[in-house]
Amino acid sequence: MNKRIILVLTMVVSLGVYFVASSVRANDGALSTKKIGWGIKRAENHEQPDLGAENKSLIDKYNGLAMGNKDSKKVYLTFDMGYEAGYTESILDTLKENNVTATFFITAHYLNTEPELVQRMIEEGHIVGNHTVNHKSMPDISEDELKNEIMNLHTAVYEKFGYEMVYVRPPKGEYSEKTLDFCNSLKYKTVMWSLAYDDWDESKQGREDYGKKKVLDNIHNGAIILLHATSKDNMNILDSCIKEINNMGYEFASLDDFEK
Repeated sequence: MNKRIILVLTMVVSLGVYFVASSVRANDGALSTKKIGWGIKRAENHEQPDLGAENKSLIDKYNGLAMGNKDSKKVYLTFDMGYEAGYTESILDTLKENNVTATFFITAHYLNTEPELVQRMIEEGHIVGNHTVNHKSMPDISEDELKNEIMNLHTAVYEKFGYEMVYVRPPKGEYSEKTLDFCNSLKYKTVMWSLAYDDWDESKQGREDYGKKKVLDNIHNGAIILLHATSKDNMNILDSCIKEINNMGYEFASLDDFEK
């Protein structure tokens, strides 16, 4: 092969790489920044809820998790942990007694104020997930700030415990196509949910029957259950909910064993 042919081929390859890279940048720039608030429409008779066509298509497109296989009776228990209200030790005791692995999505505040509880989560085989440093809505901040919100917490957890987080839950359940793609670029899998209730308001505690009914009436195949560990009601109903869900034929599984 003469030098002229080699030069031409080299130019073709170089141009190809350039156009591919340009296309990737162009496509990245075209990703929607529209803020989407996560929401579900409950179904009856333990059928899977409607996640919404746009929600589901985007989560699926970017390999996120929101609801498992409709034919599998596996369910996945997750907690959001912005701060400690005094109930997590009891929650961990209950999980240990029932041999259930959960995922705890923590903020930097939680890590900095409750490192012993985070260490216990890890030691007892639970997953620790990233709920960002400051719990800011992802679509409202710049890409650089979002990177800091995720990776500064990632680094802090790794430095304290040698633990590598791989799951992220968007604060307030707010995201965009752009943030889903960006989380993927940081090697994070976005985790939403398919079962939740209004348990986050500390002024609305003392509704244990209500909370238990919301959980048990809406359990379904592949459910990703979101509970807030700041709820005293959740602490009190957790044991009976786990036992009754098991009695209904469901199996609690880890997100690491998620079945789509």
